[in-house]
Amino acid sequence: MRFDRSSEYLARAKRIIPVQSQTFSKGWRYFPKGVSPVYVEMGIGPNVYDVDGHCFIDYILGLAPITLGYNYPRVNEAIIKQLEKGILFSLPSPLELELAELLVDIIPCAEMVRFTKTGSEATSAAVKAARAYTGRDMIACCGYHGWHDWYSIITDAFKGIPKSYGDLIYKFEYNDLSTLDYIFKTRPHQIAAVIMEPVNNQPPRDGFLEKVKEMTHRNGAVLIFDEIVTGFRWSLGGAQEFFHVTPDMATFGKGIANGMPLNAVVGKRDIMNEFEWGNNVFFSSTFGGECLSLAAGIATIKEMRDRKTIQHCWKMGQELMDGLNSLGIETVGYPCRPSIVRPFLPKEKALLIQEYIKRGILIHPAFLINICYSHTEEDIDRTIEAMGVALYNVEKATSSGDWSVLEGEIMDSPPFRRS
Repeated sequence: MRFDRSSEYLARAKRIIPVQSQTFSKGWRYFPKGVSPVYVEMGIGPNVYDVDGHCFIDYILGLAPITLGYNYPRVNEAIIKQLEKGILFSLPSPLELELAELLVDIIPCAEMVRFTKTGSEATSAAVKAARAYTGRDMIACCGYHGWHDWYSIITDAFKGIPKSYGDLIYKFEYNDLSTLDYIFKTRPHQIAAVIMEPVNNQPPRDGFLEKVKEMTHRNGAVLIFDEIVTGFRWSLGGAQEFFHVTPDMATFGKGIANGMPLNAVVGKRDIMNEFEWGNNVFFSSTFGGECLSLAAGIATIKEMRDRKTIQHCWKMGQELMDGLNSLGIETVGYPCRPSIVRPFLPKEKALLIQEYIKRGILIHPAFLINICYSHTEEDIDRTIEAMGVALYNVEKATSSGDWSVLEGEIMDSPPFRRS
């Protein structure tokens, strides 16, 4: 398997595009060099086709926004229909209202809605509203919340941000309520909001989410669920619906529009009213009401509701988890977004990725697996078989000490550590 055109494009990009990608996690440095695709040209269903003509069953799915599948007919038709009318106008489109009403109908905490283009914008807007509502400045966080300064000051990629920002944000640990309690006790009446991913790989234990909500409200703060990833995967109303814990605000993105750039900030009316005219909270975007994405969002959510697509993703994910676990490739998390946790040495990981890429499988080296509605049982069976062969080759090289089978270079370390 050759990647000549990918290599040519990459050489050109190194001259004019820092990182050679618009997203760290899509960059070529995450994959074994020389034996991995770098540029994708097309996607259909669960498959992507790279610029060298290779086809892969894709479990990255654009880092999770593709919830139905690439080139999904109902979404494409909605985009094309709207394109004939226009992309962006000088006044609001009725599509803003239609999609907002749809979100209010399905998301437990949603009484009002605002739209953005990126998840980082959405979480930043929610934090700003919470600060305005409470009159406080400090934030407690758990999980990953984007690249904007208020959060990324606590990652390794903090250069270019005033150091004083770090005095306003404090991290607590998932499933460890004492770490959040410590933040509240050492900074009384100063925490504006608790923002957290409601779930990731490990389930909440011993009523953790309920206890976080109670503690947050007892201390006069706003509870924000960052559902950029969990929304439209765990359930139609997000992880808050799945776990029956309703926050004060939430952010949704990624899966909302099957790949079109759209995110939403939703929440209780009294807090969302901080965005109202005259309340001095600046939240305004030229492209927030861009109509192709709104049309795609409406079509995507209606398709999810009509065809019960999320249930299908859970079923396919469970079959994949069962198959990989039977091979000795340990998986954790929920079937809608499982994760491989078996530890691999750098050489082993590079060889594993090389071998399943050879067999037409694309999984991110972080080993987070995204499932979409277009994945079939045949895709899952083929993936399990390919991973089985890849694992056998890794174990053979490890036991023999013969690493001549590793054709590519070991991947670089990630460019930053998330909090």
